[in-house]
Amino acid sequence: MTTFDQDMLDELNLLLKFPNDSLLQGLKIHHDASQTMVNAAARLYAKGLITQSDGGYLTDLGIDLADHARHIQSALCPRKSSH
Repeated sequence: MTTFDQDMLDELNLLLKFPNDSLLQGLKIHHDASQTMVNAAARLYAKGLITQSDGGYLTDLGIDLADHARHIQSALCPRKSSH
């Protein structure tokens, strides 16, 4: 595979929603969340990246991947010019 498919993008976007300032904070996917987010959470749980199918906390692997996702996002975000 040479590209991110939509499921992967949805999972990366969900990983970015987890708080990065404290490992003691998790995320809860509520009943009114989009089906896309619910499905992404279920896949992340099945892959062992989060502790519950509706969010919970990041596992050690989830923490690593969320950190990488933040680095990718930061590198790809357009930078404001100082001119």
